[in-house]
Amino acid sequence: MERIPGFKAYDIRGKVPSELNEELAYKIGRVFSEIENAKKVVIGRDVRKSSPLLANALSKGLTDSGCDVIDLGMCGTEMIYFATPHFDADGGVMITASHNPPEYNGLKFVKKGSKPMGYDSGLKEVEQKILAEDFLPVAEKKGTVQTVDIMDDFIENLKKFYDADKLKPLKIVVNAGNGCIGPALDAIEKFLPFELIKVHHEPNPDFPNGVPNPLLPENRQSTIDAIKESGADLGVAWDGDYDRCFFFDENGEFIEGYYIVGLIAKSILKKNPGGKIVHDPRLVWNTIEIVKKAGGEAVVSKSGHAFIKQKMREVDAVYGGEMSAHHYFKENAFSDSGMVPFLLIPQLMADENKKLSELVGQMIADYPCSGEINTKLENPAVKLEEIKEKYSDGKQDFLDGVSVEYDDWRFNVRMSNTEPLIRLNVESRANIELMKEKTEELLSLIRSRRFAE
Repeated sequence: MERIPGFKAYDIRGKVPSELNEELAYKIGRVFSEIENAKKVVIGRDVRKSSPLLANALSKGLTDSGCDVIDLGMCGTEMIYFATPHFDADGGVMITASHNPPEYNGLKFVKKGSKPMGYDSGLKEVEQKILAEDFLPVAEKKGTVQTVDIMDDFIENLKKFYDADKLKPLKIVVNAGNGCIGPALDAIEKFLPFELIKVHHEPNPDFPNGVPNPLLPENRQSTIDAIKESGADLGVAWDGDYDRCFFFDENGEFIEGYYIVGLIAKSILKKNPGGKIVHDPRLVWNTIEIVKKAGGEAVVSKSGHAFIKQKMREVDAVYGGEMSAHHYFKENAFSDSGMVPFLLIPQLMADENKKLSELVGQMIADYPCSGEINTKLENPAVKLEEIKEKYSDGKQDFLDGVSVEYDDWRFNVRMSNTEPLIRLNVESRANIELMKEKTEELLSLIRSRRFAE
């Protein structure tokens, strides 16, 4: 089957203009409005140089189909998630390549109610119609474009997630990575008792301080340095479209996203006793224990935003968390947010009167983990079969890749949806040496030729 290069499992992403350009963006607008039978669509864009051109082309495609456009201008992806139901729109499109280099861009889509649209839930149909040049005639009555600033409404909506009266004065390093979150932090700052130490704060499409991806260790140093220099209580850094945020404790130590899931679950269950918490299967033991102790119910789901959001809706979960720093909230149209965690973690610190290092310290001791380790392979599917065979004496699960559990350690290996990679995660029960030993054992197998040869 013929494919368009930029169409991925969850979005469209590619180099501009070779893989994504104005012509394609226009066609996407034409087809998206038809498939969703859309009369009104919200669009927004990140800071990249190509984003305004792509936004204009997308907007023209939508309006040529008779669809009205609400243009939020530069914003974060979660503002699209908020604005789509807020304006009772039939869909939303965010133009962003998140944490990719400056020469990339992309489009993320949601349907009415901010339900996700991925390759298996609409994007494949968009792709096929574009390949077939299957477009409806240009509408006799074209749609309109309305530029709207929703920052005040967006900030007001965030207030339902935290209790301002319970927050304590804290000094927080906030690293925008020259992405889009700077203006949102400026807008909410006056409602918070925090002193914000702003790093790489101004949106800059050249990303002069590196791409906004705090998962890259080399991109963490500016946050760590600012924490140590200012004596801050914690640090938070975001990716380019701020749907993910990453935490550092008062010592400048980077906190694995796995433990943040446990903290947010605990925080959310204080307000929603007995609620269901959805989590991914890569690292699970800490989350299951935290949720159980807090009186909630842990529900596992396949990794990836489309699967997590679907599972949350199925079980009516109050929160869903992935160790990759995606955090989803029922009260946020079951969508992910990089702002809500930034508000919930300081509130939990105030509730329990503990430093961030103290909140996560016991979790890390009880369930040390490897963090996600990626290995490029020519044939990752074959390697997964080898691993299943090698560890057939453990309790196996195939919800997402291969998970194998023993009494005192477990692991998950899965293939990337977009690259020839295997992703490994290992955890143990209070035995960091065992975790390290098993991580090396698995990496040796993953990076070797077939073990039976």
